[in-house]
Amino acid sequence: MHYKIHAIDVKNALKNYIWLLEDTHTKEVVVIDPTEAHLVTQFCAEQQLQLKQIWLTHWHRDHTDGVSGLLADQNIPVYGPRDELSKISLISNPLQNNDHFHFNHLKIEIIATPGHTLGHITYFIEEIDSLFCGDTLFAMGCGRLFEGTAEQMYHSLNRLAALPIQTKVYCTHEYTLANAEFALTVEPHNVALQERFREVQALRDAGQITLPSTIELELETNPFLRTESAEDFARIRSLKDQL
Repeated sequence: MHYKIHAIDVKNALKNYIWLLEDTHTKEVVVIDPTEAHLVTQFCAEQQLQLKQIWLTHWHRDHTDGVSGLLADQNIPVYGPRDELSKISLISNPLQNNDHFHFNHLKIEIIATPGHTLGHITYFIEEIDSLFCGDTLFAMGCGRLFEGTAEQMYHSLNRLAALPIQTKVYCTHEYTLANAEFALTVEPHNVALQERFREVQALRDAGQITLPSTIELELETNPFLRTESAEDFARIRSLKDQL
């Protein structure tokens, strides 16, 4: 498969990553949730990549601030949530649940995942077993409920949990260690979680990225994916919010 996924560490307070999906045959690339334009422009110049599409998962500024800069000297399509058009005026290709579009030969499926924001969407690419999920699903965690309800987020996470277990999970923040520490307070006897905590701690001690995760790994170690009701989810989310 001639596609490759790159991460740019924004090195900001929110620990954002900007993901780039490259077609290695054509050297064309998609950027997902560009926090800062200059980081993307610099990366593309260094790697000799041509930016072809921008994908946005939701309206929060740490996911959209780079868009206007990237459009300043090139006219490229901006894909994003139809339900957040009023907050992201630069979207040229609005998307909603079950929509499909293409990046070169890849077919991208849109899964609506309200909860973190009301219009949040995720991008699933079955052909390369990849999910770009913004702030809905994190490694051993999930996004805060800024706009949606616990019930909405519970159902959104269940939709993602039903994807093929080999699906790689590309979320947008390096929150993995803190999420692991919290997860252990919920499931202290989960052996898979204990082991993952040690692995993540070693990676962070070495200054390395902990992503992507996989759906299989999240089903084993993410307390938010392991809840059995919206009420149970709300209880655990409330505990996390108090930290």
